Amino acid sequence: MAAEPAKKSLRDQAYEELRDRIIDLRLSPGQRLVERDLATELAISRIPLREALQLLEREGLVVIVPRQGAIVAPFTVADVRDLFDVRESLEVLAARLAAERADATDLAALRAQLSAARQATARGDQPAIAAANAGFHAVIVDVSGNPLLQSLLRPLESRVRWLFHLTKERDPGTQCDEHEALYAAIAANDPDTAAEIAYRHVASGRAPSLALAAHWSMPDIDPITATRTRQRAPHRDRTA
Repeated sequence: MAAEPAKKSLRDQAYEELRDRIIDLRLSPGQRLVERDLATELAISRIPLREALQLLEREGLVVIVPRQGAIVAPFTVADVRDLFDVRESLEVLAARLAAERADATDLAALRAQLSAARQATARGDQPAIAAANAGFHAVIVDVSGNPLLQSLLRPLESRVRWLFHLTKERDPGTQCDEHEALYAAIAANDPDTAAEIAYRHVASGRAPSLALAAHWSMPDIDPITATRTRQRAPHRDRTA
């Protein structure tokens, strides 16, 4: 009889719930995170909540002002540009290594993410599309078999998922096509082609993502000022 999965700690439950709300934009960049309200809503004490907020801060999703409070990390166009700079280097290396090392189990995991993305695209399910596309990239990092590379890229997984939500206006069908081409190169054990496709795939999203980031960007948010009020920080009209 299979053992039951270990129950998640209150800290981890709070971390995952708040991370998902930030990633899918239910919590807006610059929004104040009021501990008392969140602790009541999540039915936990402030200690595991604060531990969860610290984990989110390490991932760059939250800014904590000591003795004052926390807000969802505001972002700038430069933040998005920096993310693409890192992805264009490290994800290309991950794809190259994955093409050298992938076995049948690894390929099955990649196919599962491709299938999930196609199905979510057919349904128009934006959260599921973002999760599946980010999951595809995460599997490639795992398949790379390079612990140092994994340690550098894993902390970025949440920001990559957040980016997929931010740029949901991009054609998800095109992204699926690009992922399938990358999968084919990995399955063929062709590291040069995998690296080339991975670079083109990431680079093709830079310009549209930066344009969308300029619309969403909140460079004027001051965390110290924002944590002095219980009101939600102002955010841009998403329908403009």
